[in-house]
Amino acid sequence: MVSCLLDCFEFSDRHTSDNLAEELLKVAKEWGVDNKVVCCVSDNAANITKAIKTLKWTHHPCLAHTINLFVRDALKVMKPTVNKVKAIVEFFHRSTTATHKLKSTQLQMGMPELKLKQDCVTRWNSTFHMIKRILESKDAVISTLAVMNASVDPLSQEEWEVLQEACTVLEPFEEVTVEISADSYVTASKMLIQCKGLQRVTAEHQTRVTTGKVTELVAALCASMDRKFHRIEYNTVLSESTILDPRFKKLAFNDNRAVDEALQRVTAAAARSSQPTSLPEGQEGEEAAEHEQEQPQASAVWRFFEERASGDTTRRNPSADLILEVRSYLEEPLFQRSADPLSWWETKASVYPRLTHVMARRLCIVATSVPSERIFSKTGQIITERINRISPSKLRHLVFLNANLH
Repeated sequence: MVSCLLDCFEFSDRHTSDNLAEELLKVAKEWGVDNKVVCCVSDNAANITKAIKTLKWTHHPCLAHTINLFVRDALKVMKPTVNKVKAIVEFFHRSTTATHKLKSTQLQMGMPELKLKQDCVTRWNSTFHMIKRILESKDAVISTLAVMNASVDPLSQEEWEVLQEACTVLEPFEEVTVEISADSYVTASKMLIQCKGLQRVTAEHQTRVTTGKVTELVAALCASMDRKFHRIEYNTVLSESTILDPRFKKLAFNDNRAVDEALQRVTAAAARSSQPTSLPEGQEGEEAAEHEQEQPQASAVWRFFEERASGDTTRRNPSADLILEVRSYLEEPLFQRSADPLSWWETKASVYPRLTHVMARRLCIVATSVPSERIFSKTGQIITERINRISPSKLRHLVFLNANLH
């Protein structure tokens, strides 16, 4: 699967839905893909969501952004503890003496030299990485703070336990966020399984956690996922992508009705794709005449068979053939989970031609808008304190080349 950047430019107008829609359409028309947009994945901001709906393009919310919202909201139950961790990390980042002392303490204790990480307000997993890193350096941090008599509130034993349990609870969310944030392999078809997997794993923690704050954290996460992932199997984009992924098919669903509806939509899409396109008036007759001229004179010996074969082809029902194609596809053994589903379809394209056409418009959809977020991060790597006079037009070209020259 290949990912390309079409454009990245300075947008100085107000970020209204109409202005955004106008610019999106302008870029799409410039590249000649305005009639080929299958789906737009973005965050849940009202302006971009409305802009996509204005263009009548299919919209799907970014799963990473959704996870970020409800995990960050759930983390509020342990805000005092997290704030203490932030204060400790900031203390070490502000003081070179403290940082040097922490490194020497880590060496004395036979621990790896690990620098503490700060969190970022817009990314919940940065909080997870901050907690995980301070837990990895726990003994060295406690010792260094005590030796330096630091003016920060130390973490109590109970708070260390809260952090440890919270880290265990949040680990699967980090795993899913990383896996779905790629753009070089199929991701949307995994979302049904991963969302339900997160719900089950988190529910299991309800009977395992021992600290009150983490119990509240787990309850908040479960409640949020129940709301966000309710009837997720009926989501058109996700259900069709999943059913057309040879690794999952119907096995990813719990609701048989959702499976039936997804198969009906896929079958209808395949039927539309197999309908012959009408030729311009007059051209059809010309091509038919040319075809007759190209046909060699039929042998009298073979005439009876040709007439019978022609009649058999005429009697074939395209709808019945399509139903058989879908049924045959579903009866195929599941492809191994770690393999590339696109390679499977490449080998089966001649066997399932109609489904292959539909698949190409479903498995190309990504689960998140993280790839586009990475583009903005790259601009931060190009424009620095020492390199800060690059014009917007030159930056636009540099970002384009950086993203597309592999």
